[in-house]
Amino acid sequence: MIEVTTSATNRIRGMLDSGNPGGLLRLGVVGGGCSGLQYKFKYETRPRAGDNVFEVDGVRLCVDPKSFQYLDGMTLDYVETVLEQRFLFKNPNAGKSCGCGKSFQV
Repeated sequence: MIEVTTSATNRIRGMLDSGNPGGLLRLGVVGGGCSGLQYKFKYETRPRAGDNVFEVDGVRLCVDPKSFQYLDGMTLDYVETVLEQRFLFKNPNAGKSCGCGKSFQV
């Protein structure tokens, strides 16, 4: 299961309303980044066969099975400060992550 905070849900809802009305957001993991694996977002119109689909307060996210093994148990948060706006990935499966928090190692 992936937990999505209220702050992240609100931000995703805004992204979907402006960029993909009626769709959902794909959360995934791809090779690359400073630490070997990096998080990825992508707009989708519908989930693919085998996807894990989560709905939080009317916002739908999907995760492919391969990515889900790295993201299961993660909390997705969103923060806005005077200096930055970003998603935070609190991933218990990450053994190490880079300074920016966008990539990790298992």
